[in-house]
Amino acid sequence: MNKADLVDSIAKSAEMTKGDVARVVDAFISNVIDATKKGDKVTLIGFGAFSVAERKQREGRNPQTGAAIVIPASKAPKFAAGKAY
Repeated sequence: MNKADLVDSIAKSAEMTKGDVARVVDAFISNVIDATKKGDKVTLIGFGAFSVAERKQREGRNPQTGAAIVIPASKAPKFAAGKAY
């Protein structure tokens, strides 16, 4: 299911227009992104939790040359599914 399918499905089940539902979905995504950028965790009981995982600096290899390289520390979005399933 992609975003358009999700909007269509919610619009039908909530008896709302697709435009209104699309704005709500966009606002939800935007708020989750803003919260995780601040370092907050967004938890939806029964669904899952959005957070940011911090990756430490590590050593890797260039696959073409085999030379050792340093992969810098980074942050990555993370989603953990809830235990309902």
